[in-house]
Amino acid sequence: MVKEQNQNVDKYDIPVWRKYTLSVQKAAKYFHIGDKKLRKLIDENPDAEFILWNGSRPQIKRRVFEQYVDEKLSAI
Repeated sequence: MVKEQNQNVDKYDIPVWRKYTLSVQKAAKYFHIGDKKLRKLIDENPDAEFILWNGSRPQIKRRVFEQYVDEKLSAI
């Protein structure tokens, strides 16, 4: 029974580079930036396209944030 449950969990495990949204912690790890910096970006741009709000928790849209980093932050 336990083995079946573990197989079901692995069956739906999606690699980070294929996920549509990432938590702040996972996005910070994926983009190699600090989570404090990422939270600061969220606080400064609460209506940004790269943020999907899940209640009061922000989720980072991976592809949109990649474009944001390429366009906005590469000039800094």
